[in-house]
Amino acid sequence: MQERANRSKNKRHLKLFTEDEDDVDYLLTEEHEEIPQVTLSLLRPSTRPKASAPKPEVFSKPHRKGNTANRDRHSQPTPEAAEPVKPTKVNINDTLTVAELARKLLVSETEIIRTLFMKGVMVTINQSLEVATAKQVAEELGYEVEQVAEESEARKLTEMLDVSDLDNLQRRPPVVTIMGHVDHGKTTLLDAIRKTKVAQGEAGGITQHIGAYHVDVEQGGTKQQVVFLDTPGHAAFTAMRARGARVTDVAVLVVAADDGVQPQTIEAISHARAAKVPIVVAINKIDKPEAQPDRIRQELTEHGLIDEAWGGDTIMVPVSAIKGENLDTLLEMILLVSEVEDLHANPNRPAKGTVIEAHLDKARGPVATFLVQNGTLRVGDVLVAGSVLGRVRAMIDDRGNRVESASPSFAVEVLGLSEVPDAGDEFEVFLDEKQARAVASERANQSRQNRLQALASRRISLSSASAKAQEGNLKELNIILKADVQGSVEAITNALKQLPQSEVQLCVLLAAPGEITENDVALAAASDAVILGFNTTLATGARAAADDLGIDIREYNIIYKLLEDVQAAMEGLLEPELVEEHLGIAEVRAVFPVGRNNKVAGCYVQSGKLVRNCKVRIKRGKELVCEASLDSLKRMKDDVKEVATGFECGVGLAKFNDWQEGDIIEAFRMVTKKTGSKAPPSSAALC
Repeated sequence: MQERANRSKNKRHLKLFTEDEDDVDYLLTEEHEEIPQVTLSLLRPSTRPKASAPKPEVFSKPHRKGNTANRDRHSQPTPEAAEPVKPTKVNINDTLTVAELARKLLVSETEIIRTLFMKGVMVTINQSLEVATAKQVAEELGYEVEQVAEESEARKLTEMLDVSDLDNLQRRPPVVTIMGHVDHGKTTLLDAIRKTKVAQGEAGGITQHIGAYHVDVEQGGTKQQVVFLDTPGHAAFTAMRARGARVTDVAVLVVAADDGVQPQTIEAISHARAAKVPIVVAINKIDKPEAQPDRIRQELTEHGLIDEAWGGDTIMVPVSAIKGENLDTLLEMILLVSEVEDLHANPNRPAKGTVIEAHLDKARGPVATFLVQNGTLRVGDVLVAGSVLGRVRAMIDDRGNRVESASPSFAVEVLGLSEVPDAGDEFEVFLDEKQARAVASERANQSRQNRLQALASRRISLSSASAKAQEGNLKELNIILKADVQGSVEAITNALKQLPQSEVQLCVLLAAPGEITENDVALAAASDAVILGFNTTLATGARAAADDLGIDIREYNIIYKLLEDVQAAMEGLLEPELVEEHLGIAEVRAVFPVGRNNKVAGCYVQSGKLVRNCKVRIKRGKELVCEASLDSLKRMKDDVKEVATGFECGVGLAKFNDWQEGDIIEAFRMVTKKTGSKAPPSSAALC
């Protein structure tokens, strides 16, 4: 009876995936009687929203006469047409999607999907496969996988079979980051959750703060946990995202009910969307008499966040961090969103995760907070964090207790590292110390080169976007827009929406008035966006940050020119870009008359250099006085080609004599920027 019940259950699940009764019967013959449980679990209806794309066909009927005559694959073969000639050897050195692997092996996607399904692994056509998994599929289909001698030692050692994880998947707690505008109550909300959920009965509250803490939530009679990351604002959130580490599962957006949506609120929404993290809104300070929660909901609809009560898909919870109102509801909603996200990990494997923060302690040496994302971290494990080697000497949890192990989604403070790793670095445990040393050494030697290569391949400019659009490889162009006033922002945004987007979708991640800041550059780096500035300036440090990260900043003072460049980039017709290359800054210290009507400026070069015939801007305070070419450059009484930092010189301009002491000279030249290059060669100077 039990066997018949199991067979009936398996049959019901398989019919979810194929409507053909013969295919179901075939899969339940003796050879396929034991359907892997992980396969059945993956075949159950999911709580996730269904994609609108057509479902790929997974099963192909076996060759047999009639409906039931030849279900045994080992029965007498039926004559078939000869298969086309295929390669017998194949190189697989990188992750591939199912479709890419099928093209490489000259087989159908269905064959790849069926091969993995028979092993208990469910995949789709566009899903990426690890190198080891792709090799295993190729060998299963009769190909000989060639070993490449040039493959890096670090890569070979860090490859792990994700197929084995599927047999040991368990639910893990969600990792939550709280974001929002200054003074909207983020810290108060964190403290309220700590006091009510973590530190009840503890005399001193939290004994040890390590940037993360765990909260027990009662739901349905069972205790579940939520992990909160106490990150220092959006910059850290984006920096980790820019390194490719998604450490957050849910973002809680805190908005004050008496203040409304503010600039950092919009920025937080942009950062969460760039990281593709679901948002739960906490409308804080509802205890205040001037609180207007409905006004907050209305303002958030303008930024694409619509309350579920109003027919949208964003959960919004009114709370009071001061009085502790609705904190339980907020935690329950976080758990509800995490259930839809379907968060799983395999605790029965060596640990992998991300460095949340790190510092050098005078007494304890290098100390780092690790967030375990898969596997279990134990005392004594040998690991590599970025390019830093270490052996776990001790682990301390968020309550100051020493622990022997840390499971997925848990954060611990780790002692025993050789150096201080960078926040956002990924760590991984190795079973062999020799292997770990080899990986750490190779990463240390190649980290700079890899970083530059990654910048060159990831970053996008309007010029590179134009080239990709011409090749048909550009599907979406992300833009960050900053302008002088709100009216300009609205006018440009509306004009951009009118551009034809049949081939390339235009996505405006952030549109706001004000100068271009380092935060805008960080967001562009995290989301591969281009920054467009209209009649605005760059904040201190923004240009240097953009150059360091390879971010394209375009400045305009005519709207139609901005629109023309964006449309040309989308159509692949953009002309080569002329960009400004900064040369140096000098200060006018004295003014000397020369002849009857001419004057020259005695200058001191503060940074960089001045070059004869380059372009210069003369600034008096914040006012731009003149922009011209540097016609005369003298050192002592001699004409020179350039003057370096720390030297004095005489500067003359053909059409400008209104010099004043204290004027600042900014020297620059215009060069042609090559597609994909971060800094154009000086030989391309046009001045």
